[in-house]
Amino acid sequence: MLQYVTLLALLLTFGLLLGAIVVLQHLAKSRPHGGPVGDKGFTLEGFSYAFMLLAAVTAVGVCYVLVRDTPWGGHILEWLNIVVRLMHITFGIAWIGASFYFVFLENALNRTDNVRDELAGNLWAVHGGGFYYLEKYKLAPSQIPKNLHWFKYEAYFTWLSGFSLLFVVYYFNASSMLIDPRVLAISPLAGVSIGVGSFGVAWLLYDGLCRTALVRSRWFMVVGFALAVGFAFFYAQVFSARAAYIHFGAMLGTLMVANVFFIIIPSQKAMVKAATNGTPLDPALGKNSLVRSLHNNYFTLPVLFVMVSNHFPSTFGHAYPWAILAAITLGTAGVKHWLNLREKHQSNAWVLPLSAAILLGVVFVTAPKVEPGTAAGRCTQQVSMVQVNAIVQKRCIQCHSAHPTDDVFKAPPNGVVYDTPEDIIRLKDKIMQRVVITRTMPQNNKTQITQQERDLIGCWINQGALNK
Repeated sequence: MLQYVTLLALLLTFGLLLGAIVVLQHLAKSRPHGGPVGDKGFTLEGFSYAFMLLAAVTAVGVCYVLVRDTPWGGHILEWLNIVVRLMHITFGIAWIGASFYFVFLENALNRTDNVRDELAGNLWAVHGGGFYYLEKYKLAPSQIPKNLHWFKYEAYFTWLSGFSLLFVVYYFNASSMLIDPRVLAISPLAGVSIGVGSFGVAWLLYDGLCRTALVRSRWFMVVGFALAVGFAFFYAQVFSARAAYIHFGAMLGTLMVANVFFIIIPSQKAMVKAATNGTPLDPALGKNSLVRSLHNNYFTLPVLFVMVSNHFPSTFGHAYPWAILAAITLGTAGVKHWLNLREKHQSNAWVLPLSAAILLGVVFVTAPKVEPGTAAGRCTQQVSMVQVNAIVQKRCIQCHSAHPTDDVFKAPPNGVVYDTPEDIIRLKDKIMQRVVITRTMPQNNKTQITQQERDLIGCWINQGALNK
């Protein structure tokens, strides 16, 4: 009964959103500049875009309710994963590319050579077979151009698609992908609530820190990094290791988009309004926006790492995944700092070597270690293919088969199948990494594989992975 009520509510919401989109688009076209609403810079056209995204999210919810607990469930979720992930990557490239470009532009501006008084700097560039000349004003031009491009929708769409992907991959399958009883035995609802709520808490802490005097000193970086490490540690104590990493990246992404929505865009709108009305401009608006944009720029590489981290169990599969995540965050942010200094033509002899040393240190710390006290370390018995195949058929074949029987995966993850001994031998290196060394498979140990079984597989691989 509850499922039908939920479906009816989602369908009604979807219909209302579609109607609102049609009306808002029609009104926006009949009014100049997208139909301004109030004096905060909101427009009817902007509201219609927001409703489009809400309609898309609602449509995802409708699909999920319709196919849940049916043979189509896993298939639809996989395609939702593909579509939403592609959207997220596309918008993310646009947003991060814009961040990289404008920070480069700010760093590389010519500020001294034949620069007009009203300008903060200029830059000549060549790209794509053409020459470009760009100017940055100290405050604003004497007349605001009619067609002014805003860089905001890339950020909004990246976050919304990423938030939707978080639901598709982790929250819709919370018991399998989000919650690991070995870490913390909580309900899926509690896990989702903690995850979503943590983003709001992170923003309040970060924004409060930015409004203190620390933001103008190097202590801001120290306190900010300590705050990030605290969240990494917290997520690792609540969620599965993979989910902890993703939530850390989603937390940073939330800070980035909140900077755009609450600080950068309102400041830009206030500057445009003041310039249009001929009223004095507040220079602090531009300075605050630039600081938050710079913060976003430093967040980009850690966020990009998190986006690909799920493919590399040697990181999240470590005994202390939060420490590995913190080290990689520090190292990648350091690399971005060196790039920013280089664009300013400022030499610094220690930033890049130190960042590289931190990242190389992660490589050595996460290197596999064979514990002498385990069967994998002793290997006192000869292990046969028959023994290994029996373990795989009992613990792995539910997902990794041409015809999975798992309640979540209806197709073999990443196309990996262990239906025959030849399949197992062919993928022995992957099995060694995921099952024996990092112990990240089965996912959250869903099939309850034992340490003795892992050791037997490790011994068989160390003995040559023979098919006897």
